[in-house]
Amino acid sequence: MDRSIRQPGEAFAGEVQGELSSRAARALWWGSAALVLAVLGTSVLVAGAEHGRRLSLAVVLVLAQACVLRWQARAPIAVLAADAVAGLAVWALLPAVTLTGALLAAQVGLCVLSAIRPRRVSVRALAAMCLPAPLAFGVGGGPGVTVYLLAVVLAWTAGQWRRTQQARTGAELRRAVVEERVRIAREVHDVVAHTLSVIVIQAGAADDVFIERPEQARQALQSIETGARSALGELRLLLRAFRPDAEEDGPGEQLGLGPRLARLEELADTVRATGMTVHVRREGTTEGLPAAVDLAAYRIVQEAFTNTLRHAAGADEVSVRVTAEGEWVKVIVVDNGHTSKGSWAAVGAGSGLVGMKERARLVGGSLCAGPLAQGGFEVAARLPVERGS
Repeated sequence: MDRSIRQPGEAFAGEVQGELSSRAARALWWGSAALVLAVLGTSVLVAGAEHGRRLSLAVVLVLAQACVLRWQARAPIAVLAADAVAGLAVWALLPAVTLTGALLAAQVGLCVLSAIRPRRVSVRALAAMCLPAPLAFGVGGGPGVTVYLLAVVLAWTAGQWRRTQQARTGAELRRAVVEERVRIAREVHDVVAHTLSVIVIQAGAADDVFIERPEQARQALQSIETGARSALGELRLLLRAFRPDAEEDGPGEQLGLGPRLARLEELADTVRATGMTVHVRREGTTEGLPAAVDLAAYRIVQEAFTNTLRHAAGADEVSVRVTAEGEWVKVIVVDNGHTSKGSWAAVGAGSGLVGMKERARLVGGSLCAGPLAQGGFEVAARLPVERGS
């Protein structure tokens, strides 16, 4: 089946970002608005049953609070202020609604603000939310104040817990990226070392035959030029990654023997040995790819195989399609398993999707992955055939 590179589903939906994604913000709004309408709306209807005009105005204020929550991820401070004012107005209209209940939307806003804004900002918001506490004392006495302050503090604490979880996940992702860059840097080091060694040998051979066999010397010089251009491209990749250690590596695998798309069938055979059916399809030629791109494509397929074996429950078939066309080589790996949500994005051994995405990015390509509507999971990479030197 002919497939183009696309974004299947919501790839990397769980990836940690500085701001909430539009999908997450929308889900947060629907959830928090439903909570406010269910709890505060019900309280207002019960408390205002005998106050027709006040009830109508209070209902409008409750709806306004739920609507304002739409922007809590984008402007949490403004939303908190608006919901606090509206909540106090609801409480003034219907004192039978407790202050804690009337300010429920503001407490939700405080929780979100605590989760996505710096602590110094959320602490100020917490202090501001504590200012109405004397009003609760005037109506409910000591227990009223206690309940209100406890609700406000719990809302702020829940946001801090969420912020801590996000920071931990972000740190794990950053560590996975750094580790993947280290592995890539070591592999590129071996590739460049091999290329430069070949250049030295060819230069010596050209010097030996320069006078007696000039045509052979010219061929050697042309090979040197090609190798030098390739090495420059690999060095650019090496500089884009970073290597924290300065240890001396041993001699790497020779370019012709190392991991590359030419050995894809060998890799597929190791997966077939587990009982998995593997289909490999090639379109176009992958000969002459930049070594780093060739290696990245191989490693992406390898990691996709590994994650299929580990995470795709019930998978018994996986297909690989490598298409070389124009300035790009496309790699698509599809399995027929049932992958649990988030398992591929989890940071673990091999770095999963994080490592594959980083490999594609460092060679100037892109990668997307996600579940397919008809079942199974797809990894799709698009890598450049050549990079400018």
